[in-house]
Amino acid sequence: MTEPTRRYLHTMLRVKNLEKSVDFYTRLMGMKELRRREVPDGKYTLVFVGYGDEASHTVLELTYNWGQDNGYDLGTGFGHLAVGVADVAATCAELRAAGVKITREPGPVKFGTTIIAFIEDPDGYKIELIEGR
Repeated sequence: MTEPTRRYLHTMLRVKNLEKSVDFYTRLMGMKELRRREVPDGKYTLVFVGYGDEASHTVLELTYNWGQDNGYDLGTGFGHLAVGVADVAATCAELRAAGVKITREPGPVKFGTTIIAFIEDPDGYKIELIEGR
């Protein structure tokens, strides 16, 4: 089999408070800040976070457009990000204690047995927590 010619690299989310978002994804979700790029001419900052290096893992790009401090309309087209965790209930308890909004309590997925929950990041983006991944 030949080496794939395509690879999913990252997902970009626009954020209104970069440091609050970086803190959420690194301290609370356990990702690492991989790199940061300030672009003064374009008036934006990019921060890439993830669970592994960009050479072999898909990562999350947090984009802060300078002066866009009122946030964004998330629209109806975006669904959610998904993160695998060992124990959804324990993860939700830790996140709730840190002030994270739990929008769907831990439990089996409708018509299935996989345990999931949903949380929100500081900008209101939904994140599905999936047990055992």
